[in-house]
Amino acid sequence: MQIQNNKKKRVLIKFSGEALAGSGGFGVDLEILKFIANEIKNLYDYGLEIGIVVGGGNIIRGVSAAQGGLIKRTSGDYMGMLATVINAVAIQEALESLGLDVRVQSAIEIQEVCESYIYRRAIRHFEKGRIVIFGAGTGNPYFTTDTAAVLRAIEIEAVSIIKATKVNGVYDKDPNKYPDAKLLPLISYDEALREHIKVMDDTAIALAKDNHLPIIVCNMFKSGNLIDVLVHGRGEFSIVK
Repeated sequence: MQIQNNKKKRVLIKFSGEALAGSGGFGVDLEILKFIANEIKNLYDYGLEIGIVVGGGNIIRGVSAAQGGLIKRTSGDYMGMLATVINAVAIQEALESLGLDVRVQSAIEIQEVCESYIYRRAIRHFEKGRIVIFGAGTGNPYFTTDTAAVLRAIEIEAVSIIKATKVNGVYDKDPNKYPDAKLLPLISYDEALREHIKVMDDTAIALAKDNHLPIIVCNMFKSGNLIDVLVHGRGEFSIVK
């Protein structure tokens, strides 16, 4: 999925909320936030238009909050949406500290904090050279931020969605447990769904399949990896298409 020599390709990057927490497991690790901001800036400097979706698992996950029965799933999911907005604002601040022009758009209305998501306004931001961070998931309970990321990627006509993770791509088995695990460079949507490969949840993969949106899985913690994958088409990564 090489994007070299084409200065106006639009991509959407999906970060997990848990990744922002670092070794602490909760909240936002400022060093990781700084690292992510620098990686995004380097990618932006190559001329790509960048959309971002971030999860909220470093603060709260709706499914987990509802497990005890005290909190209803719907309320838990809305709490998770608010967590993603917190993370989105954190990333916005980190990127703006590097001189980038950034907008946060939320699928639920929070006027004092950020814009509401409006498709045409998001496109206009891209046209003006801004980075757009999409918060609050789809705005609906029972849908993950993975599904929200695929939805936004399709809406903004991104050429691909990048699932930035802690591993180099998709393996035939857990590389943390099995030293002989093999990286799978190319996987079909049907294979990912049939084998329940947890690149993203099944709803997100099915939506990507229906709209022919490639999913690129790569390591977000390797310096320069986003540029290697998206600009130079090299390094270790997996593509689901």
